[in-house]
Amino acid sequence: MNILIWLIMGGIIGWLASVIMRTQEGILLNIVVGIVGALVGGWLISPLVGAATINQGDLSLAGLGVSLLGAIILLAIVNLFRGGRSRL
Repeated sequence: MNILIWLIMGGIIGWLASVIMRTQEGILLNIVVGIVGALVGGWLISPLVGAATINQGDLSLAGLGVSLLGAIILLAIVNLFRGGRSRL
């Protein structure tokens, strides 16, 4: 059951990040962006704010925010390598 919640929340976070960054991704890529973005957020942002991510089993508002910020950072890095411009 945890894997199902993890996939759903990863998809929602990836979708929100793609809406904020104004990119068009598919559902599978949204899930990947959400999960990998949560890893990035856990590595970069989590030590600063003291909140866990969805990958660490935290479904609090702070955990979702850290995961979303990680996904946004991931999309910004991908846009830099694609040659697109970052739209923060």
